[in-house]
Amino acid sequence: MREFFAGPAIKTELLVVWLEKHGIAAIETALDENSDPNDLDRQMRVDVSPADYDRAYQLFYADRGDEL
Repeated sequence: MREFFAGPAIKTELLVVWLEKHGIAAIETALDENSDPNDLDRQMRVDVSPADYDRAYQLFYADRGDEL
């Protein structure tokens, strides 16, 4: 697995759902194993498979020319 994004849990949880809706399997991992699992500000990491990384990158980070 390859690290795709790191940030607060509230963002990573939404990202994982969004990636899965696009057919990309993602794994969410806590950066601090001792953090409170109910804390939405705890730092998390999202990993995707190397085969899906480029597609996920284009979906998430690419500039969208069709948006206002």
